[in-house]
Amino acid sequence: MQALDSTTLTLLFLLPLLAWRIHARFRRMIGRQRLSRIRPWITLAIFPTLLLLLALTARAHVERLEGLAVAVALGALLGRLGLRKTSFEATKKGLFYTPNAHLGIVLSLLFVGRIVYSFVEVYTSAPGAPHGMGDFARSPITLAIFGLLAGYYISYAVGLVRWRFRVLRAKRQREAARRDIAG
Repeated sequence: MQALDSTTLTLLFLLPLLAWRIHARFRRMIGRQRLSRIRPWITLAIFPTLLLLLALTARAHVERLEGLAVAVALGALLGRLGLRKTSFEATKKGLFYTPNAHLGIVLSLLFVGRIVYSFVEVYTSAPGAPHGMGDFARSPITLAIFGLLAGYYISYAVGLVRWRFRVLRAKRQREAARRDIAG
């Protein structure tokens, strides 16, 4: 029996982790969710940081940076569209939102497709070939897909934060009006 090489072992190790994350992503992009106080802020910290790191890595290639910028802008527009198609609910149990299922499925499939393609590319490449952040930034397609997703998530997180602030401000105003009437 032939021994498994390190690429195959890595792939076998990562597949269950990848399947779990994909399942979690699909659930988060499709179903009703409680609005977390911190999750949008984490998104607003992580994605701009990753974009900056990618831009620094790809800075020698202006055309890749331009493509990344266009993809981020298109992603931001998709995020705004997604917010318009999102159902928001302020209940006594908390703040909830339901993202648009169609948009969530398309973005998730795009993400999954690129990950699968990357795994195939790594698996079929020559043994010992280096793979790092520079390889990620060399691919205009990967940069574009990441830019699209990053723009979407950043825009969507900004919308969620703004909606939460509006709901909480309205609640404080109602409570202040009640105190004024009672007092």
